[in-house]
Amino acid sequence: MNRPHYPPALPPSLPLESFARRAGVHPELVRRFVALGLLRATRRGGDLWLDPEELATVARVQRLRAGLSLNYASIGLVLDLLDRIEELEAALRAPGHPTRRLPRWI
Repeated sequence: MNRPHYPPALPPSLPLESFARRAGVHPELVRRFVALGLLRATRRGGDLWLDPEELATVARVQRLRAGLSLNYASIGLVLDLLDRIEELEAALRAPGHPTRRLPRWI
């Protein structure tokens, strides 16, 4: 009998060291990303804790840094613009929107 395969559940939040290890970056770089507003973190007892979903943001930041040679402050602006574009595309594809049948790239 085939049992369903479930991916391992991620913890609700990770301490800084564990997050940095999973992201493949130095903890100081994670602190810098938090200071620049690229990552959201919470403080518990003076320690930084990050949501595991922020690992995807670290990957996006690293791709933009490597691919476009942008500084981290500029990457924040690019991420904001990409998020806004995604929101606008979702609104355009909402049921009942007159331009719903536009190609994905528009």
